[in-house]
Amino acid sequence: MSDLISFARAHGILIDHLPPVGLWKRYPTEDHPTSRNGAVKYMGNVAFIQNHAVMTEPILWRSTANDCSNVVDLIRKSEEKSLENQKKAIGKASYILNNSVKQTHPYLAKKGFPTQKGFVWHELLVVPMRIDEHLCGCQLIDPLGQKRFLSGQRTAGAKLTIDNKGMDFLVEGYATALSLRAVLRHLKMRYKIHICFSAGNMKKVAHNFKSGVVIADNDWSKTGERVAQEIGWKYWLSPEAGDLNDFHQKYGLDLLGQNISAFLG
Repeated sequence: MSDLISFARAHGILIDHLPPVGLWKRYPTEDHPTSRNGAVKYMGNVAFIQNHAVMTEPILWRSTANDCSNVVDLIRKSEEKSLENQKKAIGKASYILNNSVKQTHPYLAKKGFPTQKGFVWHELLVVPMRIDEHLCGCQLIDPLGQKRFLSGQRTAGAKLTIDNKGMDFLVEGYATALSLRAVLRHLKMRYKIHICFSAGNMKKVAHNFKSGVVIADNDWSKTGERVAQEIGWKYWLSPEAGDLNDFHQKYGLDLLGQNISAFLG
């Protein structure tokens, strides 16, 4: 089965042994070795892999072996285990939020919002995630900006919405959402900002709405722009590498406001 390891590594996922059967396992990637942007779900004779930096959907690996008799049973057991893990993640997220305090955080200060308060638990900034308005987990951000989700939680279709009863905007990250809210307030515009946590997930969240605007990250992989084009909505892309928060911090609110105003027409 070493061909799975080679297959994953060929797609930038740093894996050196077979994952446990039936579970999504996160791994570092060549482009983000300090994060766990790679995911592998090993099912015996098949596996699903996804490098979240460059893939919007998982891709399939198949074993060269011919015996697939155990795959159906593995899938059933995997689905049961996934549901169990999702329930545990919901319980843990609820516990974390109930034991968090509202205060400032070094990550928010680094992103240009030193007075902004968020949920903080054991020095971690806690960003709640919901599906159909129900808590499904959370993103945890440490003071250095490293991000992770709870083990076993469902992330596909999850979002956090900042609602001001206006136009729908899709963004990847929390800091981008805060900068977008700041500039839309500056322009005296209403908004409904949906934090999707990844480019691929923006595509899933978009299915809930008829139309809106995508705020895409301008990164080396071009994933954000590609996803925005696939969604088919009007999209804003930073004129230089980075995201809207980077542009905000570098050029200030007035220039960002001029840029967004011209973009929205």
